Amino acid sequence: MTQGRPLLNRRLAEFGTTIFAEMSALAVRTGAINLGQGFPDTDGPEEVREAAVRALRAGHGNQYPPGPGVPELRTAIAAHQQRRYALTYDPDTEVLVTAGATEAIAASMLALLEPGDEVIALEPYYDSYAACIAMAGASRVPVTLHPEPSTGTYRLDLDELRAAVTPRTRLLLLNTPHNPTGTVLTREELAAIAELACERDLLVVTDEVYEHLVFEGEHLPLASFPGMRERTVTISSAGKTFSFTGWKVGWITASPELVTAVRSAKQFLTYVSAGPFQYAVAEALALPDSYFTALREDMRAKRDLLAAGLADAGFKVFKPAGTYFVTADIRPLGESDGFAFCRALPERCGVVAIPNAVFYDHREAGAPFVRFAFCKKPEVLEAAVTRLARLR
Repeated sequence: MTQGRPLLNRRLAEFGTTIFAEMSALAVRTGAINLGQGFPDTDGPEEVREAAVRALRAGHGNQYPPGPGVPELRTAIAAHQQRRYALTYDPDTEVLVTAGATEAIAASMLALLEPGDEVIALEPYYDSYAACIAMAGASRVPVTLHPEPSTGTYRLDLDELRAAVTPRTRLLLLNTPHNPTGTVLTREELAAIAELACERDLLVVTDEVYEHLVFEGEHLPLASFPGMRERTVTISSAGKTFSFTGWKVGWITASPELVTAVRSAKQFLTYVSAGPFQYAVAEALALPDSYFTALREDMRAKRDLLAAGLADAGFKVFKPAGTYFVTADIRPLGESDGFAFCRALPERCGVVAIPNAVFYDHREAGAPFVRFAFCKKPEVLEAAVTRLARLR
């Protein structure tokens, strides 16, 4: 200790080593199949990888790229939003390239929040949300998505969301398609959220990194709803869509005023990153619709394979409408503690999962649920299913 104080500041005191690091290390130590951390075990399109090689050899991006991102990528992002969602953004003033979606979230929280502000996030939430809100000195207010065993889905209670808004609420932090539950917010839910944001004059940050992995329903950007274009920061990235998670290329689209604010924080985080990869992602975003369709159908088949295997092993399965994660209830197996279950699972049957309780403020609400990733080769998922059958 120095001067009798802990070294880690109190804003981050509750955040130690992430569960992902712990469980991945456990997978290595035990030789277990890692269905915990959400990264693919195959690379993305060869033509996109070759585009990165060409950029490296041509000297594109080997030095600092422009602060907002290379023009080619910003133009491609704007074209993608127009083509997919009829949302028009100026690539020069309304697009910002970031070091993955994680930096986009951090920069948005640091830029838009003051100490004492409240941020509503849908619980369970991706763990970096809580840390980013804390770093900004704001307070998180979780609104819980409720499991519905009869339908095998999670749903948002709009009355609970409205009741969570107070005079201190500054911002709604949404994620759809939602990690870890796989929920895809419906048109009716998004319309109600938009109405609430306009009525209470709230900013909204939407994490839409799984936008191309929707199996039931459709992805609808909140920014496309009435009154939301000027108050929404939309975040996405290349990692989940193109299976190059290590490149860390993300972006935001928003009004010029919001982009300027977020960039003011982002420039003091990484300043710039991933120069040559930005050129490759620009080409990736221009791939034909057949690529995105094939990606979705491939991931749907993997979802169905793992979901069926989990059900056969005795879990209650919540089949996701999007993302590449399945949530499973361990209570039919006679278990109730997700942490203990996941820490024992590698030794019991050689598979790693993540306890959902780490994504909750209300730990008891997530205690009996665990998350499995299905963004793996079919043969890996089949081997995992075979091992999990030992639980029966």
